[in-house]
Amino acid sequence: MLADRLTTMAGQPPVMTEADDETVRCWLVERTFDDRNLVTLVYATPDGERYQRKERSATSLQGDNAATAAVDIEVADLEPVPDPETRERYATEASRVAESTDPDELI
Repeated sequence: MLADRLTTMAGQPPVMTEADDETVRCWLVERTFDDRNLVTLVYATPDGERYQRKERSATSLQGDNAATAAVDIEVADLEPVPDPETRERYATEASRVAESTDPDELI
């Protein structure tokens, strides 16, 4: 089972959606802006092992379309984090965001 393969945060199993048991909750761990008016959002699993990077225009993130603290992502759409330092940083940030925000909170 997928939940058994993932590290849990604060003793809780990863959140799985009812519709798809191959989905895991990921937390916003990084947001960067570039000179082309693009925002790069990085969502990572609570253990920092896997991530998804999204690029969106800054204007598309205004109002109700703002980034949320967490999203549920299909496991097949996640990439492995290549190095231990980044994994640790992502895990620390995912934990901080999870403890201080609701998953659907706009941040």
